[in-house]
Amino acid sequence: MRMSHALFKTQKHITTGAELPSHQLLLRAGLARRLAVGIYSLTPLAYRVIRRIEAILREEIERIGGQEVLLPIAQPAELWRESGRDETIDAALARWRDRGGHAMVLAMTHEEAVTDLARSVITSYRQLPQLVFQIQSKFRDEARPRGGLVRLREFLMQDAYSFHTDQADLDAFYERVVEAYHAIFARLELPVLVVQADTGMMGGIDAHEFMLLADGGEDTLIVCPRCAYAANQEIALADTTTGREATGREATGREVTGGRAREETPREIATPGATTIAALCEAAACTPEETLKSVFYAAGDELVLALIRGDLEVSAVKLGHLVGREVRALAATEAEGYGLVIGYAGPVGLRVTRPARVVADDSVVSAGGLVAGANRVGYHLAGVMYGRHYTAERVGDLAVAAPGHRCVRCGAALEARRGIEAANTFKLGTKYSATMGATFRDAEGTTRALAMGCYGIGITRLLACVLERHHDADGILWPVSLAPYAYHLLAAGNDEAARAAAEALYVALGAEATLYDDRDVSAGVAFKDADLLGMPLRIMVSARSLAAGGAEVRTRRTGEARIVPLADVPTVAASLVAERE
Repeated sequence: MRMSHALFKTQKHITTGAELPSHQLLLRAGLARRLAVGIYSLTPLAYRVIRRIEAILREEIERIGGQEVLLPIAQPAELWRESGRDETIDAALARWRDRGGHAMVLAMTHEEAVTDLARSVITSYRQLPQLVFQIQSKFRDEARPRGGLVRLREFLMQDAYSFHTDQADLDAFYERVVEAYHAIFARLELPVLVVQADTGMMGGIDAHEFMLLADGGEDTLIVCPRCAYAANQEIALADTTTGREATGREATGREVTGGRAREETPREIATPGATTIAALCEAAACTPEETLKSVFYAAGDELVLALIRGDLEVSAVKLGHLVGREVRALAATEAEGYGLVIGYAGPVGLRVTRPARVVADDSVVSAGGLVAGANRVGYHLAGVMYGRHYTAERVGDLAVAAPGHRCVRCGAALEARRGIEAANTFKLGTKYSATMGATFRDAEGTTRALAMGCYGIGITRLLACVLERHHDADGILWPVSLAPYAYHLLAAGNDEAARAAAEALYVALGAEATLYDDRDVSAGVAFKDADLLGMPLRIMVSARSLAAGGAEVRTRRTGEARIVPLADVPTVAASLVAERE
């Protein structure tokens, strides 16, 4: 491809708001142009990479028996009502009515459509297991698109779905898909960390994410350096007990007998201006571990009070699982509208304008007496104890695991990493098949719901991951398997013999494999663009290289260069590229 006719344009400066290296390179190298927030047009350079990624995905998924399908992005809303997700997914799901007045959605994921396909075809256990996959566009009306291709509204994904007779067969097959995904990432030269994850809107009984470690990643991962436990912070487990539970002391320092403070009634203490845990500790001469934090959420139309020890934070994901639906933190104005005293709310003497579901973290049950809000400005209560002064409808793990907390498996101090989610896998079980009537007859003739697995890789996000991983200060370092072109050819200077030699090499190397900079630009601009675009080999012809015996062949990743006779360039270049495949 001649750059004088290629439909892309490099730029010198970093676009304002592009914080991730991948986002900066995406725009500087002319791989994409933003059409709208979270929506990008990909140029031919980027799309060549996308096609190479797709080819790798197809090979590895077909290797384990996958059959490719194509499912519609425009779907009847009634399908989503069958699964129950029409009511549980918020405005991220694009909804509209067609000209006939039928309720429709733009699919953000394809569980409903593939379940409908399966129920129309699969009738017997003899047809199982089945694995189908597709490469298809999705639309999710993200509230906060970010990072260029990392979080989009319109994006390209590879989905795979498996169907099984029972959970045991699903569990075994799940591992085969995980192995295939590892093979895919190895071929993409992307080292990933597999972590336990929330099932989210997909539902099901288990999920994992394949994370590319990156400082600018949007996810926080909690990992154990000793036993290799790893999970997304949203659902990560940790031992958050403190020495306080063991010593049996309450917030005032007095002995706790039988897990209860000797005082029957909490004592009110003046805490003017203490609307934060830090300010409360200073006013009440206590530590964060000796306080009770009260956080209010909305779960649909319900009001939820989450109680947790003051040194910990509430995980909205864990809380959502405990109450049975997605939650969101209340804004200050909303909380005041319910009659809550901001900064001084607590479970003892709480008065709100509507009933509130009270749930508590495990940490407060055995904590002894804590300092909690008194529900009036400027005051807290000391010695507040779970079981004596308040109780909760549900008790469970609500705490955000953090660095320094102890691993629940081995007791080592946990660490945090940042990552970009490159893929995810889910054990859906019968979540969709049971509600949508996707059944089969087993060997005894009994009708049973199909057990399902779901496996997804964000293809456009993979492009961002490749850029994030493979670059240096000068630009992109494409892996050979993904590079838009194997060779970047240019003629430096205005020497006619050099330009003629470059033209001949372009023919010999092949237009399909070569990006030829035939533009009328300075050598400095051409060299900078070559480094920015990052093809595996740069082949440069100049008067000086010809005088030295041929063309300069330079490996982009290592910087190693040598002069190769013109007649040998195609053979040498092909050999160098093959060495890196």
